[in-house]
Amino acid sequence: MLRTHGFSLSSRVILVNGVLFALGTALLAFSPASVSPEPLLSEVVVLLVGLSVMILANSLLVRSMLRPLEQLSHDLDRARSTEPIAKVPVARAGIARQLATAVNDLLARIEIGRKESQLAALAAQEAERARIAQELHDSVGQSLTVVLLELKAVAGRVDADAQLSLEGTRETVRASLDEVRTVARQLRPHVLEDLGLRSALASLTTKLFSERTHVERGIAPGLPELDDHVELVIFRVAQEALTNVARHAHASTVDLRLSKVGNSVVLLVEDDGLGIAPGVRGTGIRGMEERAALVDATLEVTRREGRGTRVRLAVPIGDTTERADGAGEVR
Repeated sequence: MLRTHGFSLSSRVILVNGVLFALGTALLAFSPASVSPEPLLSEVVVLLVGLSVMILANSLLVRSMLRPLEQLSHDLDRARSTEPIAKVPVARAGIARQLATAVNDLLARIEIGRKESQLAALAAQEAERARIAQELHDSVGQSLTVVLLELKAVAGRVDADAQLSLEGTRETVRASLDEVRTVARQLRPHVLEDLGLRSALASLTTKLFSERTHVERGIAPGLPELDDHVELVIFRVAQEALTNVARHAHASTVDLRLSKVGNSVVLLVEDDGLGIAPGVRGTGIRGMEERAALVDATLEVTRREGRGTRVRLAVPIGDTTERADGAGEVR
């Protein structure tokens, strides 16, 4: 039950009404006014005026008590329209303060639960990626390797024309095997687990781009310690952004930067390719946005002036200690 100063809300409303009715009764009992067996018009007017005064006073008093609740309801509607849900302002005192405090506590609990469930979903997703990568490596990869060996054995027992045809088939199978291994590596970033974010980003740019594309990397020294799930989100966003550049942008230059800006770690990926079309939000961008939301990060995917695309991920880190590894900038 909602209480303020020892009284529940219903008790306060009943008390106000009781006081008003008691005052009205006292006025009727001790005033010189009286009502005849057959009321005169003047007496009816006095009764109506008294009733109107009591109704008006009751309305003003009850409305003043319920106004903080109406304001709280308005604040809740406004907070509900934000993402994430914002806390409602806390009143100075009274029942509105109790309600606002309770609502904010509930919203905080909901937000914590939502984050925990999202991180659990991220962990489950990565576990499924690892399982699929293992299946690709153990099953599909080994099967393709067996096919290559059998084709090599068959090539030694056929004529020259058939050998030429088999050689083309072997090249196709070999290319498929390389593609399977590449997908498996992308699904499960072993380098991130083994060597950390810095080396993982460097390896990512090396594997995705050929010598025709100039890659610039700038990973600032002394980055703060990051949680594993934060490093994973940064890596996955970088992977998606760089993969899009490698497949679709036809860029000659790619620039990847990771640095600390204020109380955030900022990942920046820029290219001079074709550039993202205005208003486009494909599956890749939605995936990056979902991952950014898991760590309260801000993601911006924009078209650069001139040509090319700019992806900026800012992950808030608060007060953290910096790394003591003393590593220099990676280029």
